[in-house]
Amino acid sequence: MGEPAGIGGEITLKAWLARKEATLPAFFAIDDPDRLRREAAREGLAAPIETIEHPGQAQDVFRRALPVLPLRLPGTLEPGKPDSANAETVLTSLRRAVSLAREGLALAVVTNPVQKRVLYAAGFRHPGHTEYLAELLDSRQPPVMMLCCPGLRAVPVTIHLPLKAAIEALDEAGIVHAGSVAAEALRRDFGIARPRLAVAGLNPHAGEGGSLGREEIDIVAPAIERLRAAGLAVTGPAPADTLFHAAARERYDAALCLYHDQALIPLKTIDFDRGVNVTLGLSIVRTSPDHGTALDIAGQGVANPSSMIAALRLAGQMATKRLQAGIAEAGIAEAGKHKSRKTKAGHVEAADAAQGNLV
Repeated sequence: MGEPAGIGGEITLKAWLARKEATLPAFFAIDDPDRLRREAAREGLAAPIETIEHPGQAQDVFRRALPVLPLRLPGTLEPGKPDSANAETVLTSLRRAVSLAREGLALAVVTNPVQKRVLYAAGFRHPGHTEYLAELLDSRQPPVMMLCCPGLRAVPVTIHLPLKAAIEALDEAGIVHAGSVAAEALRRDFGIARPRLAVAGLNPHAGEGGSLGREEIDIVAPAIERLRAAGLAVTGPAPADTLFHAAARERYDAALCLYHDQALIPLKTIDFDRGVNVTLGLSIVRTSPDHGTALDIAGQGVANPSSMIAALRLAGQMATKRLQAGIAEAGIAEAGKHKSRKTKAGHVEAADAAQGNLV
């Protein structure tokens, strides 16, 4: 659902309208169907809404309407003006989506942007979606953020911290953890058998041999050696100003960046509209548009759905790769007792029609 006063409803409706030309997998929304109907009417979007009682109905409905698993909102619904009375329902939609994914009734979760200050006012104690999802899924390790766009995957080692605090928080263990989780995700969820990681330096010129800072010598290089010792293909530390041009990006599958803007600036420069936020290290696939609630344009019908479309497409691709990897592993373990079924396109079919949906 995301923040009901933001653009989440609009970009969800527009993504459904673009489903054929964008070749999107089937998805359903957990939302207030009346809210979405009003949104569609207000913005002139010819997107019919059809409520469903179970995710298994979504595949059939998706062809003719946006399937919605209903969740009624108790508060006011004025574009651009969040109501804290809706905060608990927003969180309920997220909990329900995670539960469906854990049960195998959805292959992935795609989250709309939330207004964190509204959730905080209602008692929400997490920094954001990512940490809340990790708690809901009983994750044994901290999740890792990856930002993706056509041409770049960037993993920030430290995230939402003031720059001074990010530098203070940077340590060898954090780099090793981010690199290990990213490499495993690239194998399992992106189908890259031998992932190549490039690690950015923190200081100008990657410290210039220590004359511009010792973090590369004392923290980053030892972390890289630990990752290499674990069998990973890792290069760096590389000066960040030479890491993101087109030729450099051909030499790695993901860049480990040491603070938030070091990852976000190149990604949004390369493709501002189609950036996707992916949470790595979870037991489910989760993606999200890489933008906020855009309260200033909510209700005007001008929101660009490209990031939501990219998030839905990537979630479907990751879920397919993960399903294929799981069936392949099962096939090895069963010594040929289990044979995977394939569609004409070569994709593994879900065992149940409901498993083919994103939520």
